[in-house]
Amino acid sequence: MANELIFAALADPTRRRVFEQLAARPSSVTALARTLPVSRPAVSQHLKVLSDAGLVTVRAEGTRRIYRAAPDQLADLRDWLDRMWSNALNAFAEAAEKERQK
Repeated sequence: MANELIFAALADPTRRRVFEQLAARPSSVTALARTLPVSRPAVSQHLKVLSDAGLVTVRAEGTRRIYRAAPDQLADLRDWLDRMWSNALNAFAEAAEKERQK
């Protein structure tokens, strides 16, 4: 399931930070590594996980590879979270109504 890949990818705080930075502006591995407490190879590994989850895209720009966030991939996740929230609120309302009727 795509949501599981997205949750797994974003479970790591460094990957979340990478994704957030890419959502703000496209960047190269080198530019990202300058802002993170991890090495360039580590940033590359994080980008691979984000890419496998469909959260980032990459394009060649000369000899550099520029990564961009792919936030549209989050639409399915948001829909799932909205359904879960609605279900939780409905269950709470039902429980409150049962308690009120006692």
